[in-house]
Amino acid sequence: MFKRASLIVVMLIAAVQPSLANPPARSDYGQKPWAVNLDTLTLDNSSFRSTQWTGKSLQMTVMSLKPGEDIGLEKHEQGDQFIRVEQGVGRVVMGASKDQLTFDRQLTDGWAVLIPGGYWHNIINSGSTPLKVYVIYAPPEHPPGTVHKTAKEAEAAHGH
Repeated sequence: MFKRASLIVVMLIAAVQPSLANPPARSDYGQKPWAVNLDTLTLDNSSFRSTQWTGKSLQMTVMSLKPGEDIGLEKHEQGDQFIRVEQGVGRVVMGASKDQLTFDRQLTDGWAVLIPGGYWHNIINSGSTPLKVYVIYAPPEHPPGTVHKTAKEAEAAHGH
Protein backbone atom coordinates (compact mmCIF):
# COMPACT_ATOMS: atom_id res chain seq x y z
CA MET A 1 0.00 0.00 0.00
CA PHE A 2 2.84 2.44 0.89
CA LYS A 3 4.54 1.92 -2.52
CA ARG A 4 1.26 2.54 -4.35
CA ALA A 5 0.53 5.70 -2.30
CA SER A 6 4.07 6.98 -2.96
CA LEU A 7 3.65 6.39 -6.68
CA ILE A 8 0.34 8.30 -6.68
CA VAL A 9 1.94 11.24 -4.82
CA VAL A 10 4.83 11.35 -7.30
CA MET A 11 2.38 11.23 -10.24
CA LEU A 12 0.31 14.06 -8.72
CA ILE A 13 3.39 16.22 -8.16
CA ALA A 14 4.51 15.58 -11.75
CA ALA A 15 1.06 16.51 -13.06
CA VAL A 16 0.82 19.71 -10.99
CA GLN A 17 4.47 20.74 -11.34
CA PRO A 18 5.89 19.13 -14.48
CA SER A 19 9.15 21.05 -14.00
CA LEU A 20 9.94 18.79 -11.02
CA ALA A 21 9.50 15.67 -13.14
CA ASN A 22 11.35 17.05 -16.18
CA PRO A 23 13.52 20.02 -15.27
CA PRO A 24 13.99 22.41 -18.22
CA ALA A 25 17.27 22.20 -20.10
CA ARG A 26 19.60 24.99 -19.14
CA SER A 27 21.11 27.08 -21.87
CA ASP A 28 24.20 28.16 -19.92
CA TYR A 29 25.77 26.37 -16.96
CA GLY A 30 28.29 29.14 -16.25
CA GLN A 31 29.35 30.52 -12.90
CA LYS A 32 28.99 27.04 -11.38
CA PRO A 33 31.21 23.96 -11.49
CA TRP A 34 30.25 21.71 -14.39
CA ALA A 35 31.49 18.47 -15.94
CA VAL A 36 30.22 17.28 -19.30
CA ASN A 37 30.96 14.77 -22.04
CA LEU A 38 32.13 17.32 -24.59
CA ASP A 39 32.04 14.89 -27.52
CA THR A 40 28.38 14.08 -26.91
CA LEU A 41 27.44 17.71 -26.22
CA THR A 42 29.08 18.87 -29.45
CA LEU A 43 27.80 16.06 -31.65
CA ASP A 44 24.22 16.34 -30.33
CA ASN A 45 24.06 20.10 -30.98
CA SER A 46 22.03 21.12 -34.03
CA SER A 47 22.08 24.89 -33.47
CA PHE A 48 24.48 27.15 -35.34
CA ARG A 49 25.74 28.41 -31.97
CA SER A 50 24.77 27.48 -28.43
CA THR A 51 26.51 28.98 -25.42
CA GLN A 52 27.00 26.26 -22.82
CA TRP A 53 29.16 27.82 -20.10
CA THR A 54 30.04 31.46 -19.45
CA GLY A 55 32.46 32.35 -16.68
CA LYS A 56 34.29 35.51 -15.70
CA SER A 57 37.30 34.82 -17.91
CA LEU A 58 36.19 32.35 -20.57
CA GLN A 59 33.21 30.91 -22.39
CA MET A 60 32.46 27.63 -24.16
CA THR A 61 30.02 27.26 -27.04
CA VAL A 62 29.14 24.42 -29.40
CA MET A 63 28.45 25.01 -33.08
CA SER A 64 27.02 23.10 -36.02
CA LEU A 65 27.71 24.45 -39.51
CA LYS A 66 25.76 23.12 -42.47
CA PRO A 67 27.65 22.10 -45.64
CA GLY A 68 28.94 25.27 -47.31
CA GLU A 69 28.18 27.40 -44.24
CA ASP A 70 30.82 29.42 -42.39
CA ILE A 71 31.19 31.24 -39.09
CA GLY A 72 31.74 34.52 -40.89
CA LEU A 73 34.90 36.57 -41.23
CA GLU A 74 35.51 38.21 -37.86
CA LYS A 75 38.13 39.29 -35.35
CA HIS A 76 38.14 39.57 -31.59
CA GLU A 77 40.45 42.39 -30.54
CA GLN A 78 40.70 41.53 -26.87
CA GLY A 79 40.57 37.78 -26.74
CA ASP A 80 42.05 34.54 -27.93
CA GLN A 81 39.98 31.66 -29.21
CA PHE A 82 40.30 27.85 -29.28
CA ILE A 83 38.22 25.78 -31.73
CA ARG A 84 38.18 21.98 -31.91
CA VAL A 85 36.59 19.94 -34.69
CA GLU A 86 34.63 16.96 -33.39
CA GLN A 87 33.08 15.91 -36.70
CA GLY A 88 33.21 16.94 -40.32
CA VAL A 89 35.54 18.56 -42.81
CA GLY A 90 36.35 22.24 -42.86
CA ARG A 91 38.84 24.95 -43.52
CA VAL A 92 40.25 27.78 -41.43
CA VAL A 93 41.59 31.02 -42.87
CA MET A 94 43.35 33.67 -40.75
CA GLY A 95 45.40 36.79 -41.13
CA ALA A 96 46.49 40.03 -39.53
CA SER A 97 44.26 41.98 -41.92
CA LYS A 98 40.93 41.31 -43.60
CA ASP A 99 42.58 41.37 -47.03
CA GLN A 100 45.56 39.15 -46.17
CA LEU A 101 44.30 35.82 -44.89
CA THR A 102 47.67 34.11 -45.28
CA PHE A 103 46.96 31.19 -42.92
CA ASP A 104 44.84 28.53 -44.68
CA ARG A 105 44.48 24.96 -43.36
CA GLN A 106 42.17 22.00 -43.90
CA LEU A 107 40.43 20.64 -40.80
CA THR A 108 39.00 17.23 -39.92
CA ASP A 109 37.93 15.37 -36.78
CA GLY A 110 40.28 15.98 -33.88
CA TRP A 111 41.95 19.14 -35.26
CA ALA A 112 42.25 22.24 -33.11
CA VAL A 113 42.61 25.88 -34.16
CA LEU A 114 44.13 28.56 -31.91
CA ILE A 115 43.30 32.13 -32.91
CA PRO A 116 45.25 35.01 -31.38
CA GLY A 117 43.32 38.14 -30.44
CA GLY A 118 43.31 40.72 -33.23
CA TYR A 119 43.46 38.16 -36.07
CA TRP A 120 40.78 38.02 -38.76
CA HIS A 121 39.49 34.47 -39.13
CA ASN A 122 36.78 32.30 -40.60
CA ILE A 123 35.87 28.62 -40.30
CA ILE A 124 34.17 27.16 -43.38
CA ASN A 125 32.38 23.81 -43.68
CA SER A 126 33.89 22.40 -46.87
CA GLY A 127 32.36 18.95 -46.42
CA SER A 128 29.01 17.35 -47.23
CA THR A 129 27.89 16.80 -43.61
CA PRO A 130 27.52 19.20 -40.65
CA LEU A 131 30.77 20.51 -39.19
CA LYS A 132 30.55 20.08 -35.41
CA VAL A 133 32.92 22.16 -33.29
CA TYR A 134 33.29 23.50 -29.80
CA VAL A 135 34.75 26.92 -29.16
CA ILE A 136 36.43 28.41 -26.11
CA TYR A 137 36.63 32.21 -25.95
CA ALA A 138 38.80 34.06 -23.45
CA PRO A 139 37.30 36.43 -22.42
CA PRO A 140 33.62 35.57 -23.11
CA GLU A 141 32.33 36.75 -26.48
CA HIS A 142 28.55 36.22 -26.30
CA PRO A 143 25.94 37.02 -23.65
CA PRO A 144 25.36 34.05 -21.30
CA GLY A 145 22.68 31.72 -22.62
CA THR A 146 23.03 32.82 -26.27
CA VAL A 147 21.48 30.35 -28.70
CA HIS A 148 21.44 31.05 -32.44
CA LYS A 149 19.55 28.30 -34.21
CA THR A 150 20.79 29.46 -37.63
CA ALA A 151 23.66 31.46 -39.12
CA LYS A 152 21.13 34.04 -40.29
CA GLU A 153 19.91 34.49 -36.70
CA ALA A 154 23.54 34.94 -35.53
CA GLU A 155 24.21 37.55 -38.24
CA ALA A 156 21.10 39.51 -37.24
CA ALA A 157 22.19 39.46 -33.58
CA HIS A 158 25.61 40.85 -34.47
CA GLY A 159 24.24 43.47 -36.85
CA HIS A 160 25.99 42.13 -39.97
